[in-house]
Amino acid sequence: MAMHVVVLGAGVVGLTTAWYLRADGHQVTVIERNDDVASETSFANGGQLSYSYVAPLAGPGVLSKLPKWLLKRDSPVQYSPRVDLQQWNWLMRFVRACTHRQSDESTRRLLSLSFFSRDLMNELLACEPDLSFDHANAGKLVVHRTDASFDAARRLLDYQRSLGCEQEALDVDACVAKEPALAHLADQLRGGIFTSSEDSGDCYRFCVGLMRSLRGRGVAFRFGTTVTRLRRTSGRQVMVSAGDEDIDADHIVIATGASSVPLLGTLGIRVPLYPLKGYSLTAPIGARTIAPHISITDYERKIVYARLGDRLRVAGMADIDGRRADLNPRRVAALRAAAAAMFPGAADFDRAIAWCGLRPATPKGLPIIDRTPFDNLWLNIGHGALGFTLALASGRLIGDLVSRRRPAISIGGFGLAET
Repeated sequence: MAMHVVVLGAGVVGLTTAWYLRADGHQVTVIERNDDVASETSFANGGQLSYSYVAPLAGPGVLSKLPKWLLKRDSPVQYSPRVDLQQWNWLMRFVRACTHRQSDESTRRLLSLSFFSRDLMNELLACEPDLSFDHANAGKLVVHRTDASFDAARRLLDYQRSLGCEQEALDVDACVAKEPALAHLADQLRGGIFTSSEDSGDCYRFCVGLMRSLRGRGVAFRFGTTVTRLRRTSGRQVMVSAGDEDIDADHIVIATGASSVPLLGTLGIRVPLYPLKGYSLTAPIGARTIAPHISITDYERKIVYARLGDRLRVAGMADIDGRRADLNPRRVAALRAAAAAMFPGAADFDRAIAWCGLRPATPKGLPIIDRTPFDNLWLNIGHGALGFTLALASGRLIGDLVSRRRPAISIGGFGLAET
């Protein structure tokens, strides 16, 4: 039965949710507080569609690294304590998740979701050949600078191979042969893990293209509309309020990322979500012969590099320092210096456009794809740094749930109570 479904949020997760809801024949309205799609976390993310490299931040080796990270000005993680009970609660749950058992379980569940998302991306590109977003299937190489990290990566490779990943460990010479732009770093590297099935693309352009297709299919968009609260109505139903206006809907899907926390709080729903601020640079490529052609991840520095047409996207860092997406000049300078050292002359980093966004993360690194205690309210939030990678699968699963179908894959582990 066709219903009217309101999707809150026009980032990549909200748009893919709208896509599958409309494919099921529902009337769909997307509500967004900004004046365009993908204006916040989806705008200038890392650009990697990392289907096989989804291990959560919460891992058994993280806690031992934190003291060193927190003392370095250019470290991949920085923490600014706040008088914020939600921050402290999130951190305690994160610490409890840093075990081998939980990391392996989270990785297994995320791989199931990401592989499904990869299949759906292939289907989407086949039926929407004009969807243009600098998409490339050039593979991804994760390079390691220490023997210890490379050895650990090879052990993880064995585990992920048992789950269906097709990856290979490369020595330094093979890494340089795969990506000649790394040649000047040969004496600093110990090896790398290459995955040929990884893609890259511009998430903002993907969202713009998807919006155009959705509009052509009758999906309505309301930009510049801030939802102020979710109001309980009779029984187990909820209504969306934007200022003094109540917006009628049969079902409501929350896909508003980090801002979901206060919104859901108006109903007394607590979600274990906290924003991890990430940074990126987008620089025009200069000498094309030395710019990387495949996606690169510098494992120790936790910085990713993705070629998007004639631009190089550089992204990294995870700052736990509040809920404002304000640029920290010191962190931008650190990212710029790391990029220039990694690929000197590859792009014009002096002309790079700096950006930051709030990745909505759960302690275990698993998104929340679930119903709520209300019959018409659904959650599609908490994707962390994997929003672009997992968006299509998450949107399809919400479509299944709203339409009362059996989910296409298991949603075990993605429930609100499980994260």
